[in-house]
Amino acid sequence: MQLFYNSEISIETQEITFDKIESKHIVRVLRKKEGDILKITNGKGFLFDVEIILASDKKCLAKVTSFTEKQKPWQYYLHVAIAPTKNNDRIEWFLEKATEIGIDEITPIICSNSERRVVKLERFEKIIQSAMKQSLKFTLPKLNEPVKFNDFINQDFDGKICIAHCEEQDKNLLKSVINPAEKTTILIGPEGDFSIEEIKKALEKKFTPISLGESRLRTETAALVAVNTISFINQ
Repeated sequence: MQLFYNSEISIETQEITFDKIESKHIVRVLRKKEGDILKITNGKGFLFDVEIILASDKKCLAKVTSFTEKQKPWQYYLHVAIAPTKNNDRIEWFLEKATEIGIDEITPIICSNSERRVVKLERFEKIIQSAMKQSLKFTLPKLNEPVKFNDFINQDFDGKICIAHCEEQDKNLLKSVINPAEKTTILIGPEGDFSIEEIKKALEKKFTPISLGESRLRTETAALVAVNTISFINQ
């Protein structure tokens, strides 16, 4: 299935106009013609069938013929707050793979030891959208604006809140503290780990310290292990 994404399409939509880039891709690359059916998701749990009524590489038009509500295949709500890595490729790899596995919300957090403090959200959003389409999912993870660590932990949270850090302290394995019925929020620190002060503040805010195993993992690997662990628990 070739899946397209359009955030504006809804169950009330009757016709849709593709922009110039997508129109060119549909007509010239995919060689679609009038009467062909395309599959579109709005990233909100709906799949739409649309029929091309004007196959122009400058302005492709289609009419909505049917729609189906699609429940997300994972039965949990997972929010990962992750410090962006110095190497952009690594955080982008995490965004792609986490979307393929199943994640609901992502927040870039800026920490004391963060080596990257500027985040290109538009680029991140495109990677997430592409991964959603490639993995044939119909729910787009929510990507939040970057936020400073202290501001993030001072929010009101629902469900289980956890922090994965590398300090030698009492920690339980993630899989042993998670309740599949609860929303889960997990903090993943930068390459230099969270500072001692940040860990202390998180614990004061009732974040549960967790371990992701015996190995010391890179930021993006730790985050993906957390996603995969939650996914496995809920199978």
